[in-house]
Amino acid sequence: MLPSLFASEEKAQAWNVSRAAGCGAAVGALAAAFKIFGPLHTGGFGVPPIWDIVAAVFGFALLCAGAALLRNAVARRLIWPNLR
Repeated sequence: MLPSLFASEEKAQAWNVSRAAGCGAAVGALAAAFKIFGPLHTGGFGVPPIWDIVAAVFGFALLCAGAALLRNAVARRLIWPNLR
């Protein structure tokens, strides 16, 4: 089951930021692969630009880690003040 802001208080726990960053990196890698090798790609058959892949992986990892940090901050301040 996916974690939520609306879980019961007995099972309340913070999201793991490093796991969120890892999932974001995986999504970024899939997005970059789809962009480079997908059906709408109009480039030649050369080597794919590695910087596009690195930027997508890093960007999605930062985005997901930031979302997890923001969720934890909101949960600790507003919903579960005694969340560890």
